[in-house]
Amino acid sequence: MPPASDPTSAVATGERPRLPVRTLVAASIGNAIEWYDWTIYATFSVYFATQIFPKENASLALLSTLATYALAFFFRPLGGYLLGRFADLRGRRTAMLMTIAMMAAGSVVIGLLPTYALVGWLAPILLLLARIAQGLSLGGEVSNASAYLAEIAPPAHRGRYSAFFYISTGAAVLLASLLGALLTAVLSADDLAAWGWRIPFLVGGVLGVVGLWLRRAMPETELYEENKTKAKSVRNPLLATLREHPKAVGQLIGFTLLSTLCYYTFFSSITPFAINYRGAEGNDVFVALSIATALFVLLQYPMGVLSDRFGRKPQLLVWSAATAVLIVPLSTLIGPGLGNLLVVFCVGLGFYTMMTSIAPAIMSELFPTELRGLGIGAWYNLTVALFGGTAPLVVSALGEAGMADVFFWYVAVGAVVAFLVILTLPETRGKVLD
Repeated sequence: MPPASDPTSAVATGERPRLPVRTLVAASIGNAIEWYDWTIYATFSVYFATQIFPKENASLALLSTLATYALAFFFRPLGGYLLGRFADLRGRRTAMLMTIAMMAAGSVVIGLLPTYALVGWLAPILLLLARIAQGLSLGGEVSNASAYLAEIAPPAHRGRYSAFFYISTGAAVLLASLLGALLTAVLSADDLAAWGWRIPFLVGGVLGVVGLWLRRAMPETELYEENKTKAKSVRNPLLATLREHPKAVGQLIGFTLLSTLCYYTFFSSITPFAINYRGAEGNDVFVALSIATALFVLLQYPMGVLSDRFGRKPQLLVWSAATAVLIVPLSTLIGPGLGNLLVVFCVGLGFYTMMTSIAPAIMSELFPTELRGLGIGAWYNLTVALFGGTAPLVVSALGEAGMADVFFWYVAVGAVVAFLVILTLPETRGKVLD
């Protein structure tokens, strides 16, 4: 495929560069499908847990399902390392085709899984294998899609381009949430547990085919083409990130820690927490999350524009400080009633857009092109595995122990850590990528 055209020439002549919408949509829709498949597992786990694990102890079945969810996260660093290095050597586009195919295949397998009642422990084993494939896939997808969006962007407009990453992610989560609202409205709890939970996974497989078709025509980035020889000359690339860019690795881990806690708190953990421990109606939770997710999507591009104008660092500081101060008070509102749930989701996700809108730009600006895919893939995904993959499990375990509220203090502490790390970041607005 030919390399992506360089839109920086328009910036040099004082013209406003035109967004390559078709290319951005192709990259972002693929990412949306990845995150759709990932999100529906957490969203619908409360319904299919007793189908895949022994139903005699529903709480243990849910914990086992969430443990499988968490375990798959630990394959994300491996996927980030392998597929990130592959992208640095062979190109972003080829790697992104691989990731979406793996994720869609895993979704279809889960949608067609036999139940524990039919095949015994083979059911959870197959579930684990499908989740491992998805974990490997998503580990490569996040880093490579981030690098791709950053590399095709003009330096002065990288925030705008980066915003498409979480526009796609938000759209995916919105679709999963709307499906949850629809299915909980038209199906009984028994029907959802018996077969209804399979529907969104099979939809994910269909969306995967669409994503493959869209991505087939994506151009490669010029930065990759210019640096692929340099990438091949790098020996021990993971050690190279630590040896040559240790501060960047620490900074990436610091702000990713809070970002992943925010993501899995609002998009995954609060749903079963509100239903199981605070007596909220499932439909109310899905409706509130759907409305807040629509707001989340709408704010991405304006926040990306603001970062191009005023800088990345101020937005990150406001986001981390607001999270540290507000997360515990917001948690007290979780419970019955649509109004309170709307406040929780809208305030939390509204502030979160200050980070998500520029995440690909921030991460990509930390590493040179020859290490970008691997550098983001390995360290971002390791942090997500440690703090994001365990979030739903921690919420459930604390809930069973009668200490569920402690989780929100845990997030607040993470916000303080992130704020201190962000203070060390240089301002990278307008930086020309190495």
